[in-house]
Amino acid sequence: MNNLKRRSRRQFLQQSALVAGSAVATPFFFTSRQAQGAEAASDRPVIGAIGLGGMGMWDMRVAMGHGPVAAVCDVDAEHARAGREAAGGKADVYDDYRRVIERKDIDVVVIATPDHWHTKIAIEAMQAGKDVFCQKPLTLTIDEGKLICQAAKQTGRVFQVGTQQRSEFDLRFLRAVALVRSGRLGKIKQVTCAIGGAETSPAIPVTKPPAELNWERWLGQAPLVDYRRMENPYKSRGHYEFRWWYEYSGGKLTDWGAHHVDIAVWALELDKTGPSSVRVISAEHPVPFKAGYPTLDDRYNTATSFQVVAKYPEVEITIRHDTDNGVLFEGEKGRIFVSRGELVGKPVEELADNPLPEDSLRKTYKGKEPTGHMANFFDCVKSREEPISDVYSHHRAITTCHLANIALRLNREIKWDPEKEQIIGDDEANSFLSREQRKGYEIAV
Repeated sequence: MNNLKRRSRRQFLQQSALVAGSAVATPFFFTSRQAQGAEAASDRPVIGAIGLGGMGMWDMRVAMGHGPVAAVCDVDAEHARAGREAAGGKADVYDDYRRVIERKDIDVVVIATPDHWHTKIAIEAMQAGKDVFCQKPLTLTIDEGKLICQAAKQTGRVFQVGTQQRSEFDLRFLRAVALVRSGRLGKIKQVTCAIGGAETSPAIPVTKPPAELNWERWLGQAPLVDYRRMENPYKSRGHYEFRWWYEYSGGKLTDWGAHHVDIAVWALELDKTGPSSVRVISAEHPVPFKAGYPTLDDRYNTATSFQVVAKYPEVEITIRHDTDNGVLFEGEKGRIFVSRGELVGKPVEELADNPLPEDSLRKTYKGKEPTGHMANFFDCVKSREEPISDVYSHHRAITTCHLANIALRLNREIKWDPEKEQIIGDDEANSFLSREQRKGYEIAV
């Protein structure tokens, strides 16, 4: 197989920002239907954008093709001001998301905050009658996923998760899923999700938070701790680098893992269940751990290298840090590798002489014509149908990633009951299904 040039999330965001820098720029994954923007103004839902860092700004710009942005919100005042400018200079600016979701004129909220804020904002937005587009990973813990699914059922709101690989990147992942489901690879024996390793940091000194940042509110449900930052702006406890702290995220397992494990379970139609176990082959953290918790609090703590195996009834899914970033499906008749840059393998080459049925992609895409991820969301806002990346399948996929992190933190195999959604015979491991939330930031349904 060809080597895939590695692209880090930061590189992707930097390139996205260059594309998004022009008010008239069309993102590379827009379809012609999105670019045409043929909807009448009166039919366009009003949008509130919550969280306006790199991915949040990107999502808001894409959403603007489907409706006006009336409100922007970020606990970083600089981000909020930049969001208002990008939205045309007329949106109201807030540092408290509740001011956005309480507005009666807002129909849709686009959420791209750090992970530890996703569930609370999304649930309260649904309870306020808003449809929701929320970036992945949707949750910080497995129990948050149960709550968000409960809220979605109770409210009936349309909810799209930002796992854009189901819709974007020249439909490579969609075609890979269709190939697997069509039986072109035969019975699948093994799937490997290569997601890259996490970063490390030296000890990061305590310093005052930037004047424009409401640090206490940024922390939300997480423990109240000092702000830490080095001269290098990417070495901090906040902003983008939140991803390398278990307090706010789950490292690469819930970053790229949220994308690639989602594709794996979607292709195998395992997105309504879960593994029976997750075992650790190898693991390395940048700090020592005791009883599943880091013993140092002044540096990044998520796993830097790892190999874990999630066991399903007839297949194993391996998640590892090395090899080319992408998903490898191995079946009895052949294998394929899919990434954001390529879809390769003999079954792919055979499509030239034996193409998939014309409607195979549409069937895989829940009976709809494949389109841009945000476009699919807004189509479903109108039709009230379930979008391509629904909250329920994402909860199941990200549960596998959360279980992998629990196994890595405790350095032992985890037995899982996918029906009861409980860890079997391990009270200590079960304690990681949820976490204590700081007073005033509790999540409730």
